[in-house]
Amino acid sequence: MATYKKKGYKPSNKEEQQKHVEEESTTAEVFNTLDEGAGRTETWVAENQNYIYIIVGVAIVAVLGYLGYERFISEPKQEEAANEMAQAQNYFASALNASGAERDSLFTLSLNGGEGKYGFIDIIDNYGSTDAANLATYNAGFAYLNTGNYQEAINYLEDFNSDDEVLAALATGGIGDAFMQLEQPEEALDYYEKAASMRSNEFTTPKFLLKAAITALELGQAADAEGYLQQIKDEYSEAPEAEQVSVYMGQARAAKQ
Repeated sequence: MATYKKKGYKPSNKEEQQKHVEEESTTAEVFNTLDEGAGRTETWVAENQNYIYIIVGVAIVAVLGYLGYERFISEPKQEEAANEMAQAQNYFASALNASGAERDSLFTLSLNGGEGKYGFIDIIDNYGSTDAANLATYNAGFAYLNTGNYQEAINYLEDFNSDDEVLAALATGGIGDAFMQLEQPEEALDYYEKAASMRSNEFTTPKFLLKAAITALELGQAADAEGYLQQIKDEYSEAPEAEQVSVYMGQARAAKQ
């Protein structure tokens, strides 16, 4: 057990003198060890300071570079891309309300640009890392789908990425529509099933369940078609697609007999 000794303490006999010498010796060894350790550390730092500075410098540059990229490159590029795409979006919206040759012309302008403004393809090529370019990919896919360029529609819709509850399902279902137009109903059914199951909402889910049911009937898969239709009836009875369930359910049951 350690004992406290007052300042100025002097040993009173030989035994205490010997003990005092040993304690001082031990203390000296401890401090010598610490001094040696500190000396080794200082030597290592001195010998390797260039490496340390490089490592610290790289870390600082990386952090500042990221912050600078976000503030001075990424954010302005996002804004620039969105501004550039405004005219293409107008063409696309107008095409949805048009018909015939005018409709096709407007979709083409939305893809290729007009009036000195970029189209969706230009946005994708020039602003590929931005949210605007991702949205342009989605719109390009549907522009191609509506102008009968089905393989191009598939290519662009497959490249679109989103966690949005509606857009993600619509893009996947759009690929199914393209495969149907290419007379590949098996592939179309796969995408309709995926679109119906990837999100659960009153808009996209019954829409693609119905398309899956109709496609399954075409493929002779009456039991599967009945299952899709029953799901609409049970879970989405208020959706517009529910009004068509009875007609196709009759066909599915008849085909099973």
